[in-house]
Amino acid sequence: MKRTVVLGTAVAIRSLLLWVALLAFSHGALAQIGIGISVNFGPPPLPVYEQPICPADGYIWVPGYWAFYNGDYYWVPGTWVQAPQVGFLWTPGYWAWGGNAFFFHEGYWGPQVGYYGGINYGFGYGGIGYEGGRWEGGHFAYNTYVTNVNTTIIHNTYTTTVVNVSENHVSYNGGTGGVEARPTPQQESYANENHVGPVAAQLQHIQEARNNPDLRASANQGKPPIAATVKPGDFKTGVVASKGAGSEYYPPPISAARGNEASAPKEAGELQEHKFTPPNTGNPATDRKYQQQQDELAARQTQEHQKLQLQQEEEHQQAIQRNYNDAQKQQMEQAHAQQTQQLEQRHATQQRQMEQRQAPPQNGQKPQKPN
Repeated sequence: MKRTVVLGTAVAIRSLLLWVALLAFSHGALAQIGIGISVNFGPPPLPVYEQPICPADGYIWVPGYWAFYNGDYYWVPGTWVQAPQVGFLWTPGYWAWGGNAFFFHEGYWGPQVGYYGGINYGFGYGGIGYEGGRWEGGHFAYNTYVTNVNTTIIHNTYTTTVVNVSENHVSYNGGTGGVEARPTPQQESYANENHVGPVAAQLQHIQEARNNPDLRASANQGKPPIAATVKPGDFKTGVVASKGAGSEYYPPPISAARGNEASAPKEAGELQEHKFTPPNTGNPATDRKYQQQQDELAARQTQEHQKLQLQQEEEHQQAIQRNYNDAQKQQMEQAHAQQTQQLEQRHATQQRQMEQRQAPPQNGQKPQKPN
């Protein structure tokens, strides 16, 4: 089966440069925008590795993850990072299936750990919240049960048993084989709180990983030689190699991936209507009922497309009237891209859930009668 890349190289480069440019422009607003990279085949499983020892008091663990560039996934090593301000915690980024591609949701710093796809990154990030440490009176305290710290140097420690230490290495949410987790209303509210995106040291760390050919999945088959580092951007001192791949990984040919690049939708006007699978339960009455449900959902989704499209067009007109500068235009365009992709993901989830409910009966069961 051919797998194709949805986002092109130029877009990926432009996205990283945009992060750096907007960091100085509006750090708080930037965190709510995200990069919005999308790919048509899923990332490799998370590799098996140990956490390097915490370098000093005040550093918080940022787990490693698979990023994407130029037709290939590459590993961004886990590392210790100083929080941008006291009281802030890291919400990891994550990949999630959006119905027609895998979308990346950028991580952020904030007073609470929000939703990160239910991905078990380990070392306190078990899929919900963070159990590797907490802020106490202006100082960060480390849970030594899941965090590697030298207690003779760092004294702000405690030990609390963490139950969720499973060997689940799935690296994405939804889709075939993905983690089946959905955000709670509380987790969604955290994303709306005051927060900021990756700090400059993290951006440099990502760039170093991107430039290292050994970290590409096609080169290491899901077992990166540098799985974690003591400090961001330093890929030589105290690095930790992975013990093994999370499971077997078979990347597509890079030539095939690069040859099928396209752009993910950036505006609501670019979205296409979702195509539903016609109901086929074997019961005509049930099929009519299910078809009506599909038509109603399709109509609601079309209205939401049109509503967002109108809103974005009005914001474009506002940008012209107020003579936005380049940075403001870029910020608006990135916001539109995220709005569009989030709407597309929500609609894809609605479609998937409906098709699951309407799936034909299994194991010889009789078709259900419509409600």
